[in-house]
Amino acid sequence: MSAETLSVSTDHEARESTAKRLLRSSLEHSYEPNLDIDWDAPLVEGAYGMPMHRVSLYGTELWDQLTEEQRITLSIHEVCSIARVGLWFEIILMQMLLRYAYDRDPRTQHIQYALTEIADECRHSVMFAKMTERYGVPDYKPRWHTQQAGRLFKAIASGSAMFAGTLVAEEITDQLQREGMKDNTVQPLTRMVSKIHVTEEARHVRYAREELARVTKQENRLQRTVGRWLTAISAHRIATNLIHPDVYRSVGLDPKKARKVARANPHHQATVRWSARKLVPFLREQGMISGPSEVLWRKAFLV
Repeated sequence: MSAETLSVSTDHEARESTAKRLLRSSLEHSYEPNLDIDWDAPLVEGAYGMPMHRVSLYGTELWDQLTEEQRITLSIHEVCSIARVGLWFEIILMQMLLRYAYDRDPRTQHIQYALTEIADECRHSVMFAKMTERYGVPDYKPRWHTQQAGRLFKAIASGSAMFAGTLVAEEITDQLQREGMKDNTVQPLTRMVSKIHVTEEARHVRYAREELARVTKQENRLQRTVGRWLTAISAHRIATNLIHPDVYRSVGLDPKKARKVARANPHHQATVRWSARKLVPFLREQGMISGPSEVLWRKAFLV
């Protein structure tokens, strides 16, 4: 057996071993949001939608001018805006995973886990939609040009771009939710939604990280360059759309002016960098953040 054949065989075994563990974990540690969340439970008066210090205007003069009720209202609208971006990308991810599984061997544990992840993401999308509905918040879907960029990305992204882009969306929201689910000042509804998502996304992150590490070794120079640019574009779109400008209308602020203040807010910029603090070093190791495309990461405050 040649060294190349042995490497392929070993890689296949490692991939199958990981998928088998993830499938077992899916059976033992999964939720059904329709049953595991009490959607009719009353909201807790005075509780925030997300940790107060993660609200985009926190620490600004505009924040100081808001009443406590307005701050709570804004936090609820912002957490729903973040969830909506998560829902948007989960729909993209489901389509990419379906393309990925389409012509691969469904007998493998690796592809069976890809199909399992699609089922997870479908439940998560419904869960985020129901949370927004329960809070009585508008549909803060990404703006038109971002929607169109998403259409293109889901149609052409493959290899390193597919898995790195997935990690951007999953790990940024994961960090925000890990903090929020432990914060007693946050609404129980947000905390339970976050707990479910964090528990199940941990498997998705493991799957994507291991596959990205394999794929980057197999791609040629052109494929890696294209992958870096597509990842940078998706990272910029995701990070800059987390807080929809219209959330500021909920507390009587002008969306354009408030968004400008939030974008210039050192606290908000630090929150975005903090949310990517585990993601960025890993993507650098894989060669997915470097060269000219890094400017987009900087413009989004991710590095």
